[in-house]
Order: sequence, then structure tokens, then C-alpha cells
Amino acid sequence: MLSRRDPADICASATARAVVALIAVLIVGRLICAAVLPLAFDEAYYWLWSKELSFGYYDHPPMIALVIRLGTMIAGDTEFGVRLIAVLLGIPATWAVWRAATILFDDRRIGADAALYFNLSLIVSIGTVLATIDAPLVAGAAFVLFFLAKIVETDRGAWWLAVGVAMGFSLLSKYSAFFLGVGVVAWLVFTPSMRKWLRTPWPYLGGMIALAMFAPVVVWNAQHEWASFLKQFGRTEVRGWEPAKLLEYVVTQAGVATPSVFILGIAGFIALACRWDAVPRTRALLISLIAPMALYFIWHSLHTRVQGNWTAPAAPAFALVAAFAAHRVAWSGWRAPLMHWSRVLAVPVGLAISAAIYVQAIFGVLPLGVADPTARQIGAGMPALAREIDAMREKIGARTVLTTDYAMTAWLSFYLPSHPPVVQVTQRFRFVHRPEPPMTLFDGPLLYVCLTNYEGLASDASRFNVFEKLGVVTRQRRGITIESFILARVEGRKGDPFDRSPPPERQR
Repeated sequence: MLSRRDPADICASATARAVVALIAVLIVGRLICAAVLPLAFDEAYYWLWSKELSFGYYDHPPMIALVIRLGTMIAGDTEFGVRLIAVLLGIPATWAVWRAATILFDDRRIGADAALYFNLSLIVSIGTVLATIDAPLVAGAAFVLFFLAKIVETDRGAWWLAVGVAMGFSLLSKYSAFFLGVGVVAWLVFTPSMRKWLRTPWPYLGGMIALAMFAPVVVWNAQHEWASFLKQFGRTEVRGWEPAKLLEYVVTQAGVATPSVFILGIAGFIALACRWDAVPRTRALLISLIAPMALYFIWHSLHTRVQGNWTAPAAPAFALVAAFAAHRVAWSGWRAPLMHWSRVLAVPVGLAISAAIYVQAIFGVLPLGVADPTARQIGAGMPALAREIDAMREKIGARTVLTTDYAMTAWLSFYLPSHPPVVQVTQRFRFVHRPEPPMTLFDGPLLYVCLTNYEGLASDASRFNVFEKLGVVTRQRRGITIESFILARVEGRKGDPFDRSPPPERQR
């Protein structure tokens, strides 16, 4: 007897194979970019963290330092080594999104499209190429979603323990993961069919696991005057209203999600909120994981700028909502053509945006100079500039290089060929996790490097008996200057060579 397969199953299987192939190509492309692009200044800064592991840092929790440390143990202190694990984290995160969507909607097409939309978002297509905090954060958020889906599917309490582990991983990546916890609590409280869990120990045990994983970060902050908490949670302070930034926030989010997927996601969220063709627990779960963060950042954008990557923890759930809008809702009226074309263009538009960013970052096709974020933030021209600075250091016999900002400190620490000590004389609060540099590093001539528009030049010069300007060097791409730096020979410190001003949040 010949068996006959359901045509829908055949179509779903073919779609799944095509999506897997496309995602594989995207991941290979990210690995290539990871190998050839110079480090962004944040990546180099986090690489410095990885050399002295700690339970906390001034800017963020410690997960990115661990991620980079593991990558450099495998592939060395290279651009590829710094980024390797960040790129690879996209693979299990994609699997988690795919499985969560398939479970929650019982539809393999939605699972495949959710995984694809997830990979086309800039949070993943760019955020996992670079070794920044968003790579482990998004991976953790994806598994929080997957484990919650397993609770819906199996009704087994043990999955709450897995939720706790994924939540703890997310909190160790970035503090904005707290919004995931808010979403889970809201799901339990406001969904009648989920309230039964509140009468069991399972969600509380999961919460205890997450808090236990996060506890070392709390202890570190307590030992360092709450440095990291004050920096990040101080952003909630309102120091004036700028409602126009709300439009900027919306436009930025449309760009990060890619425009077509953003339209699908917003439409899908509204459809879920209006109870269109979705089971209650699934509908409530996705709304709970997205709404608290979206509402907070809408409010936040009314008084200050919201960066596009700040909503990263909601990216997995948003991909599911967009795929739901593409497949499960029967749109009518003026919405029908809008949703049709958004679905048709989602993949080509997402691919085109990512490809354009990759090409510009690698080749600098458009000579935009300092206006090009791929040149300004990623260290275009930095390896060549570092060689020039190192040659000047050797010429004047300087043992140590002094810097005035964390970006240059990190870049020169990574790229100077001879790897001399690089010491930042300003913003010492950024290095509370490190031992104090020995004063012997300031013996003899030193090479001082600062931006040409650096306002503290005179103050720094006053801390030394000798301060001799040697010239100006530039960081360039294709002959166009991105940044200019003053080089100076300094010698003979007068007392403490450091500016020990407190961080801005303490000054306020």
C-alpha cells in the first residue's frame, strides 16, 4: 500500500527545509563578518572585561565577558575569537523560537516564519555578529519563551525550573531582562487558566533559581557602591520632557525589526489583543512578554532617547506575533493588501537591509566618513592607526600609553602591535573591577593620546612636568577622516595622575 501525505505537511516540510537553508546561509555570513570586521569599541571594551572576570562591571552584568572569554579560549585574541560564541548563540536561540512558535500555535509554518523573522531582525542579524550584551540576552529570552511554551504544552511544573535558569542567564546578560520577569508574573496573575500555578511551589522555585544566579551581581554592586545599578536604573529619572522622541522611538523600532516585520508584528499584537483566533494562554503569554517593555519604553521615549537595542528581550516574542499575523489572521478591507505585501516583502527587505549593512561595514562603499555608524562605531581604520601610534611610542621610548576615553583605551589595548600597558587617566569608575595600576607605569616618558576636541586636555597636562605635543594622527576609511587624535609626550607626574571624578549619576 502506498501512503499518501497531507499536502499541507509536504508544503510545511518544504518550507522548513528552505528556511533552515536560508538561516544557515545567514549564520555563515555572520561568521564571515565576525572574522573580517574590526572590533567595535564596545566589543573591545568587553574584551578588556574578559581578561579580568568579575561578578559585575560598571556598565553591565558579567555574561558578555564570559562569552568573550570562552570564544578567545577557542580562537585566540582575534576579532573572530571575540565574536565566535556571540554568533553561535544565534543557533540555539533560533531553535528555541521555532519550537516555541510551533508549540504555541500548533502550526509548523508559523514556527518556520517566526524563526526566519527572528533572524532577519537587526537584533539578531547585526546584534549577534558583534560581541555585545544583546547576543546572550536574546538567547536567554528565546529560551524563557520556549520553556514557558513547554509549560503550556505539557502542564508539567518541572519546566518552571528551566524557566528560572533561562531567566537567570538573561539577568546575567542585561538588566532589562527584568521585563521578562514582569511579563511572566503578569501572565500568571491575569490569565485564569494559569493562576493554578500560583498555588504550587514550581514558579516560586524557578524564581528562586533566577535570583540565586543573579545574587552575585547584587553582592558585587553592594561592594562597589551600587555602581552598575545606579548607572542603569538612573536612566529612569525624568529631567525634562521631549515628546518628539516618541516618533524617533517608533521609527527606530521599525528599523530594528525591519519595516515589513514591524508592520506584521504590530498588526499581530493588535489581533491578539482583540482575541482573534488564538488560544487564551498563548495570547496572554505573548502580550505579557511584549506589553510591559513596550509601554515602559513608550513612556521613556517621552523624556529621553531610547536606543533600538533596548527592547531586545521582546524580540523572540515579537517574531512569533509577526508570524501569527502572516498566517493565522484573515485580514479584510484596507488591511488585506497591507498585510499581504508586508508578508511578501518581509524576507527580501530584511535580507536587503542586513546585506547593505554588512557590505557597508566591510567595504565602506558609501564614503560617508564620520556620518557612517559602521565606520564610527566599528573600528574602521583602527588597526592602521594603532600601528602608527605604536611606532610613535617606540620612537619616544614610552613604556605606557595614556588615554582619556574608554573606547580608545579598549581599541589600543587590543590593536597596539607590541601590547604595552594602556591606562585611562579619566573615568576611573569604569575600572572598579580592576586593581589600581601601579605608579611604576608612570616612570619615564609616556605617550598621551586624546581626541582633538577633548575638553580636559589642559587639566591632564597640568598633572605632568613635561607635556609636549607631537602631532595629530587620524583614523581613516578610504582616505576620509573619521576621528583625529592628539599625540603628546608626557613625563614627570605631579602627584596623582588620575582624574577621579565620580560617575555622572553620582554627580547628579
